[in-house]
Amino acid sequence: MKLAGTMNINNRQHLEIGGCDTVDLARKYGTPLYVMDEELLRENCRRYSNALKNSYSLGKIIYAGKAFLVRAMASLVNEEGLGMDVVSGGELYTALKAGFPSENLYFHGNNKSTSELTEALQSGVGRIVVDSLPELQELAQLTKEYNRKTSLFLRIKPGIEAHTHDYIQTGQDDSKFGFGFSDAMEAVRLALASAPYLELKGFHCHIGSQIFQLEPFRLAAGVMLKFMSDVRAKTGFVAAELDIGGGLGIRYEKDDNPPSIESFVENIASAVREAAERENFPLPELLLEPGRSITGEAGITLYRVGIIKDIPGVRRYVAVDGGMMDNIRPALYQASYEALLANKASQEPVEKVTIAGKACESGDILIENALIPQAEKDDLLAVFSTGAYCYSMASNYNRNPRPAVVFVKNGESRIVVRREKYEDLIALDE
Repeated sequence: MKLAGTMNINNRQHLEIGGCDTVDLARKYGTPLYVMDEELLRENCRRYSNALKNSYSLGKIIYAGKAFLVRAMASLVNEEGLGMDVVSGGELYTALKAGFPSENLYFHGNNKSTSELTEALQSGVGRIVVDSLPELQELAQLTKEYNRKTSLFLRIKPGIEAHTHDYIQTGQDDSKFGFGFSDAMEAVRLALASAPYLELKGFHCHIGSQIFQLEPFRLAAGVMLKFMSDVRAKTGFVAAELDIGGGLGIRYEKDDNPPSIESFVENIASAVREAAERENFPLPELLLEPGRSITGEAGITLYRVGIIKDIPGVRRYVAVDGGMMDNIRPALYQASYEALLANKASQEPVEKVTIAGKACESGDILIENALIPQAEKDDLLAVFSTGAYCYSMASNYNRNPRPAVVFVKNGESRIVVRREKYEDLIALDE
């Protein structure tokens, strides 16, 4: 198993991350516990920025906040000079409360409410990514009502089906997101007719998540440049910006082999340049929206082992003190993970077990067929690559408090989200 970022096995034979012993972290902060490697988070942000700078004349990296967003993460992203996309009023609120510059925020979503659109206008977000004709019509009305101009992208479905789970494909024709080509031109004309309150800046697409192949991104770039060329021919509008979205996969299991950040960026940049030349179209500003590939491998989750149950001739269940409440992805996407016993990190795996959560659901299985050393009650289990979509999708199912989140760096740890208490569970009850 290859350890990511600053992770290693220390001289106590414990798993270490950010210079912090995970056994000490669990003792100090309790379990379950989300632990984020701040150095790796920053390194990934910089790799994206440098790769785009080195491979394209004008571009911007926009962090996809839905992967993992708390105030500390928003501050980190801002310090690293990235923009950020938000997909709800709550994400917008979090970013603003963290002091994130509103002009560097990009507001996405397929069903933005009137109040969310109003909040976006009043806060002065950099771009609103419009997803449908009804939204475009409402936005045009709101900008006049509030006398607030705004810049926007139109989200286009490029018709590309990436090789990933059906639930995280978003670029194909049958998707709840974006405009199909049949109504995209109508949207362009309506946006242009709504000037000066609406200023169409360009177009956005996103073909899905956890993608290892580079060719779908090249195809999407070609399709989008062809569409932009058609728009120019039919309306005279020359789009200045093109947002290709994100979607680069990460390593969850040892056999996963995703492209590097650099090859991902360079591949898209070259595809845009080639398509622009083919269409005789001015090079647009290129925007990319990575999320998972910045945070995913930077995070681990620590659990305490509880009941160990043998079913002779069938399997051994090793239950932990978390589960689908803090990581819904195995139940939702059949996502796979790897783990080790953090307090026995140097020991060779000797048994194949099923890691079970404590939720009252038969489907609450975190890992099937996990290879670990002999497990005992109170061992500390570390599950890798949980930095994306685990905290974001965490719930209070079975009235379980959500875990704390800590950032670690250079041997220091700091809590960025406190652990919920039982009183938090009833705070909104009437």
